[in-house]
Amino acid sequence: MSAPSLPFLPYALPEIGEEEIAEVVDTLRSGWITTGPKTQRFERDFAAYLGGVGGEGLHAIAVNSATAGLHLALEALGIGPGDEVITTTHTFTATAEVVRYLGADVKLVDIDPATLNIDPQAVAAAIGPRTKAIVPVHYAGLAADMPALLDLARRHGLKVVEDAAHALPSTSRGALVGTLGSDATVFSFYANKTITTGEGGMLVTRDAALAARAKVMRLHGMSRDAFDRFTAQVPSWYYEIVAPGFKYNLTDIAAALGLHQLRRADDFQRRRARIAALYDEGFAGLPVITAPAAPAGEKHAWHIHALRLAPGAPVDRNTFIERLYTRGIGCSVHYIPLHLHPYWRDRYGLVPGMYPQSQAAYERLVSLPIYTRMSDGDVARVIEAVRAVLAGA
Repeated sequence: MSAPSLPFLPYALPEIGEEEIAEVVDTLRSGWITTGPKTQRFERDFAAYLGGVGGEGLHAIAVNSATAGLHLALEALGIGPGDEVITTTHTFTATAEVVRYLGADVKLVDIDPATLNIDPQAVAAAIGPRTKAIVPVHYAGLAADMPALLDLARRHGLKVVEDAAHALPSTSRGALVGTLGSDATVFSFYANKTITTGEGGMLVTRDAALAARAKVMRLHGMSRDAFDRFTAQVPSWYYEIVAPGFKYNLTDIAAALGLHQLRRADDFQRRRARIAALYDEGFAGLPVITAPAAPAGEKHAWHIHALRLAPGAPVDRNTFIERLYTRGIGCSVHYIPLHLHPYWRDRYGLVPGMYPQSQAAYERLVSLPIYTRMSDGDVARVIEAVRAVLAGA
């Protein structure tokens, strides 16, 4: 097949406006480019954004990745050697690897085939004497069944840290993810997420002690952060190392992006939801399972649009992706389940039959482009390419 005549449509592109650019330039000119006043402002704005729906008393701690935020949250909750943490196999490795950073073990469970989110029944069956925490993932931006998971946690005395890397601004029972009653929630601002700071994340919690520990561990276990020490009105060079911490702070350059991205989060969500609706309309009658939608009245962040080929599709998933690529359409797969990766497979003796729903989904999943810079014409190109590939054209 000849190369496409139209420009290649990538899987994802960030939307960066003049406001973000001006804020970054202002930061560069200010002389304060590491963690400082704009990071603190971003933290306040983020807590206030969530606080509009039951978010009173929230602490927001900016970090340089969601991975860092998950690590800090679990560390602050005391997870360590001998403990076990339950999460889904259908996620990126960061969700699970932070458990291993702390010397604890991971217990992977299967997903609900309708939502592709962690299955609460599988979680219940996996709880054992060593279980200390659950890390649900809000896959693609659709909130997991948090009422069921929080009920399980309460009954068994477990901690809950939500991996909300995909889930700004998703809702569950009308409340924003980040305000649902878990011990901590962690968001991602990676380049392809629903808002971006290039690299970055935010740990959110109502637990003041957890927040205090995370702030200390975020910057080398120092008793005072650099911004406080260098902006004090009296000499304040003295600090103490109270724990062997990490280097997880977010810079003001990154926070400058976040300040304006956050203001556009709802507009971004509406555009992504519109693209998802156009896809659903455009794929009607095709041998596909459309991406799981949010229940009526709830908000789906639509970080990922996960299409599944139905059993009657004329091509397999890999061929489907290759043929879309030749038509100038970028796409991806979310995710290669953890049980298929050598480290997790070999450490815990995992086989595909242990996770039939995740395995079945993985073999037919394709993530299509869904980002705010896509025009309706771009969306139509994707729909036309999908229809052509599935028609054998």
